[in-house]
Amino acid sequence: MIATDTTFTNKEFEALAQKVDLAFKEIDTFSREDRLKALTLKNSIEEFHKYGLTKIIQRLKADPRGKELLFELVDDPAVYALFVMHDLIKIDMTTRVNRALELVRPYMQLHSGGVEALEVKEGTLYLKLLGACKGRSESATTLRNLVEETLKEHVPEIINIIEIPEEPAKGLIQVASLQKSKKSGWLKGPAFEEVSEGKPYCFEIGDSSFLLVKIGEQLGAFRNRCAHKGLSLERAVIDLEDGTLTCPWHGHRYDAFTGQCLTAPQEGLESVQIGIIEDYIWVMP
Repeated sequence: MIATDTTFTNKEFEALAQKVDLAFKEIDTFSREDRLKALTLKNSIEEFHKYGLTKIIQRLKADPRGKELLFELVDDPAVYALFVMHDLIKIDMTTRVNRALELVRPYMQLHSGGVEALEVKEGTLYLKLLGACKGRSESATTLRNLVEETLKEHVPEIINIIEIPEEPAKGLIQVASLQKSKKSGWLKGPAFEEVSEGKPYCFEIGDSSFLLVKIGEQLGAFRNRCAHKGLSLERAVIDLEDGTLTCPWHGHRYDAFTGQCLTAPQEGLESVQIGIIEDYIWVMP
């Protein structure tokens, strides 16, 4: 008997998908011989279904009325998922890129890194690398290579990958004049020229101590206390190439601009907002 009501709600569709996932997990518990038999049966059924679905699609495409109906069917998530599973429709490149990145995202998050696809245009992917993926450290290079290799394998049409710099973080500014009023809560700090590149600069305002890091034309600003014991970072070591700051007390390495701890991801420096007015650095405590 053929059922006449084939309409599924989203919850029903999700439940069916979960049953499939559970079945696959169950197969993983089989012995090697039984697992091969189960997978052979699965592949045979899928090939059989794909053959029949291909015939249906071909007939629909051959008729103007059927072609219009086919487009409506593809808009249904259940039908779309079915066609994708059998490689009967071509997935757009942006979706394929995001699916590829999902494969590496758990590993990157485990190492305090991240990646965000911004745009795919004419074979070029524009993306943003986050957290530990930035800089020139060995770990950052490893994470970037992982992203490139994964994309090359799953989306070979991507010819170029261009990294778009992340927007300046709270403790990071581009050296430019910021129109801030003295009445807005900003406190005047040292002159910009007093801060030397690659050397920690510490100063106090009232009861608060601050740390400035200058690399190129960018500044990082933090509370002057390490994340581990709250000790001064006046003698910290700055690596201009890696863009990192190393605590002289415990050896923990931090991103010199964001304050993120690369040694112990659960820790980090407390960044503060800064700005430049008439060649002086102002701090928002």
